[in-house]
Amino acid sequence: MQMLHTSLGKSKKRKPTTKQRELQASWEAMIKKYATKTVVKPKTQQLSDVYSLGRPACRETPKIPSLPFTGGVCALKPNPVYTGDKIKGIGTMHKSNAVPVFSDEEARDIATMRRG
Repeated sequence: MQMLHTSLGKSKKRKPTTKQRELQASWEAMIKKYATKTVVKPKTQQLSDVYSLGRPACRETPKIPSLPFTGGVCALKPNPVYTGDKIKGIGTMHKSNAVPVFSDEEARDIATMRRG
């Protein structure tokens, strides 16, 4: 199998045809006819007119100091512990679903649920 290579280099610039030259001339004439007027820029202000060093550039909010740290206010809360006598224990109903057990009868029902 043979490979054909084409030239990928730049091609030479061609001279414009008479029609292209006429179009270019008419375009330039139209541009000249409808040329926009140049806008006169207003006089720029000096920085001394705009900024003054007399007043600060930031907000004028008063600085309010925070309270001093007294320590001991952030003590760790103890974990809650059940101290009642109504719940006998915790049973597992299905997979890891923990259920409170209030009586021996409920404990038997939970235990036989999978088998029965």
